[in-house]
Amino acid sequence: MPTTSHTRADSRAMPLAVSVLGLAIFCLHTTEVMVAGLLPSLSAGLGVSTTAAGNLVTVFALGMVFGGPALTLALMRAPRKPAMIMMLVLFLAGQTLGALAGAYWVMVLARVLTALATAAFFGLAASVCAGLVPPDRVGRALAVVFGGFMVANVFGLPLATFIDQLMGWRAAFWTVDVLVALCLVLVLVTVRSPAAPGRPDLRAELSVFRSGRLWGAFTTNALLIGGVFATFAYLSPVLTEVAGFGAAVVPLLFVLYGVGTVIGNVVLGRLADAHTMRTLWLGGVVLAVLLGLYALVASNQALTLVALFLLGFTGLPLNPAMASRVMRLSNSGALVNTMNTATICAGVTLGTWLAGLGIDAFGYHAPMWVGALLAAGALATLLVARIADRRPFWRA
Repeated sequence: MPTTSHTRADSRAMPLAVSVLGLAIFCLHTTEVMVAGLLPSLSAGLGVSTTAAGNLVTVFALGMVFGGPALTLALMRAPRKPAMIMMLVLFLAGQTLGALAGAYWVMVLARVLTALATAAFFGLAASVCAGLVPPDRVGRALAVVFGGFMVANVFGLPLATFIDQLMGWRAAFWTVDVLVALCLVLVLVTVRSPAAPGRPDLRAELSVFRSGRLWGAFTTNALLIGGVFATFAYLSPVLTEVAGFGAAVVPLLFVLYGVGTVIGNVVLGRLADAHTMRTLWLGGVVLAVLLGLYALVASNQALTLVALFLLGFTGLPLNPAMASRVMRLSNSGALVNTMNTATICAGVTLGTWLAGLGIDAFGYHAPMWVGALLAAGALATLLVARIADRRPFWRA
């Protein structure tokens, strides 16, 4: 995160540190999402229901919601590089505990620890990333960092699912442990601390949270990603129980979803800087319609393939646009970015919880309907924001 060199800041090439941060996000996000591919094994191995195993996604999200901002506040006066290293070490501890878990409550504790580390690291990474590039390239730089999310869906989630089928879910947890350890070394080598870190102004950091527009942006982000995860958290049983795919094919289907996220991240990341609001509007509309249609065709395997790719293309790749909007309404500080992550995770919590209730009451079509309703709610918040700004909704 060096910011003392104008040469680096003015360079049109992305600094290597940005890619390293993206790799770190990949490692951390793989643990967050891989539960979706391990649900049957975790359910059997821990002796709990599929819904209870799915709630491990909710537990992770809750840890990020409540623990992330508090931990970031505690780290406000710490240099950013040591703070990131501490978070990676904490993550390793939690991931190791999860790999050794013999009871459900131990796994819950492991998910909380990894969630705390992930939330704080995300905020630090986004803040560092924004300081490495000129303002007109923040969206693209964030697309590289948040590309870790997308690559985790392309390679991390399917790899974890494949390892689970080959050697069991514990082996999947240990694999992520090794990846995070490697990432820690790369962060140590490539990310440099500022030459003279300034003393953070806590009052200034907190004052931005008085903005109603900022909280509106947080709400939009929470509902959009909550809608995505309402479906994503239960994709594995939906694909096998509703569409009738064999368990051995599921990792390949996750790859298809992940390829959609990578392509979407490239396209939407470039649009995030110049057309932030248009990107969010279009993405929200497509997401709401897509999830509703997916619920109707989920038993058709050919249409399911199309839906998976489009869900990947439209869902998580909205992250750069969401983050750019938040920074424009506030600042690029770690606390703001951590709060953005926390509110998104609140949406994930809501989405996965409602999807679980829907499954118990109506079956495996419910997650898509829940996701569509949450995406529609996000569009409503964008409309309120446009009315409050007294500008046409299509303006960036």
